[in-house]
Amino acid sequence: QVQLVESGGGLVQGGGSLRLSCAASGVTFSIFAMGWFRQAPGKEREFVAAINWSGGSTFYADSVKGRFSISRDSTKNTVYLQMNSLKPEDTAVYYCATGPLNIATATASYKYWGQGAQVTVSS
Repeated sequence: QVQLVESGGGLVQGGGSLRLSCAASGVTFSIFAMGWFRQAPGKEREFVAAINWSGGSTFYADSVKGRFSISRDSTKNTVYLQMNSLKPEDTAVYYCATGPLNIATATASYKYWGQGAQVTVSS
């Protein structure tokens, strides 16, 4: 059974940083990709970043490129999202997701989802 658990959310001022963690179990890392998505009230869930485990390839949404960084720690079976230079518009519930794919940016491409972590950025 695939399980994903997010942690590291919280409240931060604009310009600050947070690091989200996603602990994964039951994932076949060699063929699964991991993605980060976010959803704010009244908005659709949107893609943030993705990484594939076998090759370490990454992809970012234009809105976060240069500010966010996705990475993995194979020894801990954990994926991270380092968020720097945070803006109020980054406020959302952040979800990690995974699936048996190389890499993808569409919500529908991912099969398994974590419970979400609230990130609030004040002005």
